[in-house]
Amino acid sequence: MTLSYCGGCACGALRYEVTGQPVAMLHCQCRQCQRESGTGHQSHMVFMAANVTVSGNASEWDLTGDGGTLKRRAFCPTCGSPVFMTFPNAPDIVILRPASLDEPQLFTPAMVTWTDAAQPWDHVDSALVHHARMPPRD
Repeated sequence: MTLSYCGGCACGALRYEVTGQPVAMLHCQCRQCQRESGTGHQSHMVFMAANVTVSGNASEWDLTGDGGTLKRRAFCPTCGSPVFMTFPNAPDIVILRPASLDEPQLFTPAMVTWTDAAQPWDHVDSALVHHARMPPRD
């Protein structure tokens, strides 16, 4: 069964539709995700960029992650909702925010990354695979 992944910002000015399935679903506890989310972690759904269509104009800002990766965060300029993230050095990947989905229950994380930076008060599912930093690539 193919699931539909559609969503957008809180005001509806920025929308997306995905035709493919996620490559990965995870929680990240790095300091940049903590700062940007305002809490102990951020949740991500990773998709191939060719499968993602965005309508509306996003505002963007860049930062360098704990591992040295340049990240481009995109948010709605009207309501400020963070919606997606891209990587200038890996343009084939788009990361969507699960809470921005029309059906957020479709998010089923399989792992937690950057647990070395985890806050003691941020409790994620202990049954998930945990990685001290980023997991090795296959």
